[in-house]
Amino acid sequence: MKIVEQGLEESDAYSLFLYAFRSPVTKDCYLRRMKIFFNYINLLPNRNLEEQCNLFAAKGLEDHKWAFNNIIKFLQYQKERVEKTEISGGTLRNFVKTIKLFCEMSEIPIHWKKITRGLPKSRKYADDRAPTTDIIRQICDYPDRRIKGIVYTMASSGIRLGAWDYLRWKDIQPIERQGKVVAAKIIVYAGDVEEYFSFITAEAYLELQNWMQYRKDSGEEINGNSWIMRQLWDTKKGYYHHGTIKNPEKLKSSGIKRLMEDALWTQGIRKKSDLKRHRYEFQTNHGLRKWFKTQCELSGMKSINIEVLMSHSIGISDSYYKITEDELLREYLKASDFLTVSNKNLLQKQYEQIQLQNQNDIKIVEGKLFEKENAIETLNHNDQNKSDAIAALADKIEELILEIERLKHEK
Repeated sequence: MKIVEQGLEESDAYSLFLYAFRSPVTKDCYLRRMKIFFNYINLLPNRNLEEQCNLFAAKGLEDHKWAFNNIIKFLQYQKERVEKTEISGGTLRNFVKTIKLFCEMSEIPIHWKKITRGLPKSRKYADDRAPTTDIIRQICDYPDRRIKGIVYTMASSGIRLGAWDYLRWKDIQPIERQGKVVAAKIIVYAGDVEEYFSFITAEAYLELQNWMQYRKDSGEEINGNSWIMRQLWDTKKGYYHHGTIKNPEKLKSSGIKRLMEDALWTQGIRKKSDLKRHRYEFQTNHGLRKWFKTQCELSGMKSINIEVLMSHSIGISDSYYKITEDELLREYLKASDFLTVSNKNLLQKQYEQIQLQNQNDIKIVEGKLFEKENAIETLNHNDQNKSDAIAALADKIEELILEIERLKHEK
């Protein structure tokens, strides 16, 4: 079909739309929604998304009313689904945001006030929940060597799924106290304008360290620039569909999402019967972020510090609240036990605490015994002094008696 001449070349609409995204995860969601929209209005349903985007932009620029009517028709259908509780009002608004962004990038003039006026009200927060700690442990039982490192890291730091597209080994920095790792600093979105730092538990760091060591032992050259998560390889042949042991291919955030979903289904945690309004009780990856915030709150950590660690805006305090890294770490360590997932690690911590308490008790007892021995020694010393004084007095009395006897004889 001929593209109208309005300064829009054949690939511009799709390219401009892609240009609007910074996060690969956000991009995937928006592209998926656009595909649903185009298929619903029967716009080249058997062609690829790029062709659909370019055709809609061209026709929309040529006929604004056509574009407006198709958007209204699609949103009316989604409104009916909201009324039937098939989807939430928030899902409908996400479709609006997606189509609006596309139209803005393609410069298609649409009267958005007319469109948004008819939208139903929606929650400002999702009605899903965080997964329980037991469910997280079940996920970690999935037979993939990478799963524990992924889950422990996301659960103990609250990072978003998209952060995995940036994470390299140099972005994980262990923190030691008295020769023992107590946590690790994690640089999130390193090199990006949205870069920030958070922390992960010692449990998460040691799991990642074991994973990197396994790769090194298998023949991969590990350095600071190595991606933390990579595609698997055949342990016998050294290669697989994605890269080789010596030439690793990064496991993208989309791959991690699929891995987590596989774990949920394989472990029997997620079932079709659990599906309500196309939403499960908890989200696959974002649920771990909610678990992080919940556990930090339960530990007694200050809410404003939790928001800082999650890279949430804290309003005007963004400009004035300047807590130091050490202060944040002290706060984080208060929640460390609450953010530890494995029963084994929790028991090990409890055992170490009991051992430490026993050592302290032994020191106290030894100190008291030492004090008692000193007291006894002092008493013995005092008794000896008294005995010596009595003996000296007795000698003196003996001398006086002898002197008296001598004087009597002289008379």
